[in-house]
Amino acid sequence: MQLEYFQLIDRITDLNIGERTITVEAQVPTHNTIFEGHFPGYPIMPGVLLIEAMAQTSGWLLLALMKFERMPFLAAVKQAKMRGFVSPGEMLTVDASILHEGSGYAITEAKVRVAGKLRCNSTITFSHIPFPNPDLRGHMDAVARRIGFPQQAIAHD
Repeated sequence: MQLEYFQLIDRITDLNIGERTITVEAQVPTHNTIFEGHFPGYPIMPGVLLIEAMAQTSGWLLLALMKFERMPFLAAVKQAKMRGFVSPGEMLTVDASILHEGSGYAITEAKVRVAGKLRCNSTITFSHIPFPNPDLRGHMDAVARRIGFPQQAIAHD
């Protein structure tokens, strides 16, 4: 997890296009300035960053389903539930699946677990558009390689 760059996914561990599911891992840093204020003496991962991890996981699934030709953008978060705390140093397993896709939008269901125990879940809506510029596409290609996104799932010009 690179919190300072908002890159919350470390690696894709499973991507199943047919079942429209993805599983990723993300190691919460042991030390990070975010924990100095959230909360002094009792550091926990902010819930908004857990939602972002679910959104990024869902986004990688959508990128795969759209053959890396369109970029998903967060549009809505529904029924986000924090079910337990996440502490520095813990390994997150994040799963996402597609609930609906069509007309320029997609809806996913995502869950964060630590050691098999559910810590949060949400239903997330995305809009998606063609990549707006080559810089963003290049950046996403680089991140995809870093996290183990299957290269055969990337459409090349």
